[in-house]
Amino acid sequence: MATIRPFAGIRPCQEKVSNIAALPYDVYNRAEAKAEVEKEPDSFLKIDRAETQFEDTVDTYAPEVYRRAHDTLWDMVAKGDFIREEAPCYYIYELTMDGRTQTGITACASIDDYQNNVIKKHENTRAEKEADRIRHVDCCNAQTGPIFLAYRANEVISAVVAKVKTEQPVYDFVSPDGIGHRVWIIAGAEDIEAIQTAFAGINEIYIADGHHRCASAVRVGQMRRETHPDYDGTEEFNYFLSVLFPDEELMILDYNRVVKDLNGMTPEAFLAKMQELFTVTAVSKEDRKPEKTGTFSMYLEGQWYLCEVPADKIPTDPVKGLDVSLLQDLLLTPVLAIGDPKTDPRIDFVGGIRGLDELERRCTLDAAVAFAMYPTSIAQLFAVADADLLMPPKSTWFEPKLRSGIFIHEI
Repeated sequence: MATIRPFAGIRPCQEKVSNIAALPYDVYNRAEAKAEVEKEPDSFLKIDRAETQFEDTVDTYAPEVYRRAHDTLWDMVAKGDFIREEAPCYYIYELTMDGRTQTGITACASIDDYQNNVIKKHENTRAEKEADRIRHVDCCNAQTGPIFLAYRANEVISAVVAKVKTEQPVYDFVSPDGIGHRVWIIAGAEDIEAIQTAFAGINEIYIADGHHRCASAVRVGQMRRETHPDYDGTEEFNYFLSVLFPDEELMILDYNRVVKDLNGMTPEAFLAKMQELFTVTAVSKEDRKPEKTGTFSMYLEGQWYLCEVPADKIPTDPVKGLDVSLLQDLLLTPVLAIGDPKTDPRIDFVGGIRGLDELERRCTLDAAVAFAMYPTSIAQLFAVADADLLMPPKSTWFEPKLRSGIFIHEI
């Protein structure tokens, strides 16, 4: 059973929410983050990436950077840019992109559920990436970026959400990238109890996006437990900020690959090798997008090809049967000699939000060949996590991204 509890959030005042709300900290490099803060001085990036307030000579991970994040956050709270909720509640967070809407419950999830595998992972985390957010959460005494969680749709939760969404939202704005954001507060005692009870009957919650943020929040909770050995489990540091979405509303975009060279082969020889391994058909630009699992598209020397994996080469294993695994195991490793895609500088990854034209562009700049993938499904993600397995790197790209700064959980 999952413990998903309400909390007394800190959130932006009505007039500033659209200015404060920012994309996650890891979407930007340092220069891009600084440019965003210069363009929008109230952007939450100045807290999530406080190095934007220093000269470039100051190390991103210097102690004074984290202190500045803390001071900026609590100064903004003190001057009224943020308001404190008077009582614990849930929030409804609705995002609309290209006419498609997904609606989540903003709440706090339990670090014990993470450690006991009620909250399931499908990705490894890297200690150096965790270290930054551990220091940020610990120094700010707050979780500022929600974890994107998913669950199998539940009728009780859906009914409460549908009822509350007939009311006036507390926020309703469109961010500069065209994403619509609306927020409602679930404050009624009966509604809060219904949601909490419904989640208590759900045995599996899944991390969709934000593995490093989640692991960092859990680690800070563990650290607080070590310094408060008399903790009883009700303290806020035992929980982490999350937005939970029903599986039926989620869509995963493709996560595509570009490779710098053909491992010494000519384009003609490489294409011949492809034809040995797959059913390869030249297609027009209009037909370049793969339409089913077991297929991917390739862009080589100005031409698109649709490539189909023979059925007898597709394993039933939930990880090895993923399209990204098939590409890696049948082509990238044995033919192009790319052993570890996490560390090999000859491969790069392009999120589906950038479109397939970006793959063509990369092949005119720094790549010899590009591969357009069919997106991993949410059912495949659940299957991998349920089997206690891990996906290959860059298997999923979720859109739209949750904004930071709309909800803050003080610990």
